[in-house]
Amino acid sequence: MRVMGGDQVEQAVAGTVTLLRTVTQRDWTAVPAGRLEWDCRRTVLHIADDLIAYAGQLAGRARDTYVPFEIALEEGTGNEGLLDVVETTGALLAAAVRTAPRKARAFHPYPFRSANREGFAAMGVAEVLVHTHDVAQGLGLAYQPPAGLSDFVLRRIFPHVRPDSDPWRTLLWATGRAELPGREPVTEWRWYNNLVIPADRLALEGVTPAAAADLAVGGDGGFGWLGGSPAEGTRVGAELVVAKQYEAGTHRPEWGMFALVRHEDDAALGAVGFHGVPDESGRVEVGYDLVEPARGHGYATEALRTLSARALAQDAVRVVTARVDLGNRASQRVLERAGFRRVAEDAENFTYELRG
Repeated sequence: MRVMGGDQVEQAVAGTVTLLRTVTQRDWTAVPAGRLEWDCRRTVLHIADDLIAYAGQLAGRARDTYVPFEIALEEGTGNEGLLDVVETTGALLAAAVRTAPRKARAFHPYPFRSANREGFAAMGVAEVLVHTHDVAQGLGLAYQPPAGLSDFVLRRIFPHVRPDSDPWRTLLWATGRAELPGREPVTEWRWYNNLVIPADRLALEGVTPAAAADLAVGGDGGFGWLGGSPAEGTRVGAELVVAKQYEAGTHRPEWGMFALVRHEDDAALGAVGFHGVPDESGRVEVGYDLVEPARGHGYATEALRTLSARALAQDAVRVVTARVDLGNRASQRVLERAGFRRVAEDAENFTYELRG
């Protein structure tokens, strides 16, 4: 899985510039952009603003807030010049995405206070696509971006949105710009970059539906795995994310799957995650595994403690549960060291609980 997003940014920008260069002679300030209050020219400038802002955030590794700058066009810049700016800012974002290390993150407020390189690429592509749609509506132009661009966005920053056969229509619906049969209209929306939870020696990096789909079919999910590949349990968990959560529209990233990435060398050691959102009684089930070379060093215990503590700090959770094979003594010791206690047994499994 080597998709990082630079190519997608450039493809989205190229489609916008090609379309709008056909109407540069028109007055873009004379009509609003779709349902927006902005006129079409202001909306195109907003696209450039977002592209350069995301490039700046990622390249500068902004930590706590937006880097305080914005674009100011030279006086007298026409529509052709504005499109040159969009093209240039798109190239800058693509370059920032391509040159950022895999684990690089920078500030973005929604909703977990940071994004990685694919997150910034997906946000940039989303801004280009939906605002080009707005401008095209205002100017009476036909606009249909490649389905792969919309799918790229949806699987990375709209993990909570159930996919549909038409990714472009789904993205428009998810951003309040279209209707989808059988779904309520969207009046308020936001995207979700992946959540990263820090631990002592590890980072618990949220696995997006895009990464989970790659893991489920034998890929690396964009991670560098210790020993060359993830454990089988990670692939099973990834299939759960894709087939039973994302495709059903029930996936919530904070209750999903997390890769265990070691700080010192950026190696992925395993995965930990929930089987779904907490139930009505406040119970949530957790699972975990490690690649063989990482076992015996306390990594699973560290990850389980970290994730369980975060879960129990939420109002919706009273109990974290786990099931383990009767003969898997190593996994039982992990649970016991993490503070879980055995509460039940059946023909195949022990059940453990950790209560808040």
